[in-house]
Amino acid sequence: MAESKNYRIGVVQMSCSPDPEANLEKAAGRVREAARQGAQVVCLPELFRTQYFCQREDAALFRLAEPIPGPTTKRLAEVARETGVAVVASLFERRTAGIYHNTAAVLDADGSLAGLYRKMHIPDDPLYYEKYYFTPGDLGFRSFDIRAGRIGTLVCWDQWYPEAARLTALQGASLLLYPTAIGWHPAEKQQHGGAQYSAWQTIQRAHAIANGVYVAAINRVGHEQGDIDGDRVAGAGLEFWGGSFVAGPFGEIVAEASHDQEEILIAEIDLEHLEEVRRNWPFLRDRRIDAYEPITQRFLDSQPAAGQCASDEARTGLRSTGLQDAGSQDAGLRDTGSQDAGSQDPDAAQ
Repeated sequence: MAESKNYRIGVVQMSCSPDPEANLEKAAGRVREAARQGAQVVCLPELFRTQYFCQREDAALFRLAEPIPGPTTKRLAEVARETGVAVVASLFERRTAGIYHNTAAVLDADGSLAGLYRKMHIPDDPLYYEKYYFTPGDLGFRSFDIRAGRIGTLVCWDQWYPEAARLTALQGASLLLYPTAIGWHPAEKQQHGGAQYSAWQTIQRAHAIANGVYVAAINRVGHEQGDIDGDRVAGAGLEFWGGSFVAGPFGEIVAEASHDQEEILIAEIDLEHLEEVRRNWPFLRDRRIDAYEPITQRFLDSQPAAGQCASDEARTGLRSTGLQDAGSQDAGLRDTGSQDAGSQDPDAAQ
């Protein structure tokens, strides 16, 4: 589908209660409100149907998962048809017994299911125990043709990976959506909170710049202890930092929400501006696609033998750093999940 006109997006920043049905009805109401404000595409926060339950590992919580299509997509499809807007909804997907995903469902303005994106990068950090619940995605990085235009969606932890943004943008998406559940550990907020939020926003603005696209980050807000119908996690819980925003194709902030209020942001996706930015900053044109093969390795930890540098550099596309493809050594390496800014990753572990 060729994009020929601008469109408007609605970013729903909302709090989530212990009642999944109440959260679904709140989300439906927010979609209607965004449509009244002129949005043509509306995105809800990650796993909006519940409080963020991944604060503990509990097999009983797999009961929250549902098939897609299923009850939530049916309800939101009705709202999409009623309002004439597309809806992006992050859900706890039950694919089959024992296989569950963190999945973004893309519903077009006529209520049809345009497609699914299954979260590829799955975190595992204090109070963000997602590896227990979610199988990594197997659909790859995708873009979707909807009535408004071509969009791409990723989910939360994906936002730290430039490769994910690049592969989605290369499929022609003019907008990357990141439904998110991210917040502070209360004990770390005073010391690290500002730096963590800044890093989170900066990396996504960088995706917008590097790819010449619009980026929208859609977060929840409020303090939670993973309360599901009264079953909650002991301890300090998490303070979700809100701060949802939309960035333009040169990283400029188009719209930004507060850290502690429910809000709806409306922003225009200006395709002429996108093209103008890409003409003047032609990063996609100047990519050296012949030189990037080594990026598929976990880490480049071998050095070439003496006399092999020239041929190996030609083969791998590496410059004269002396590094070459690590080859089969990668098979034994694990992702150590290195942390920073206190005891957590830059975004307080999610």
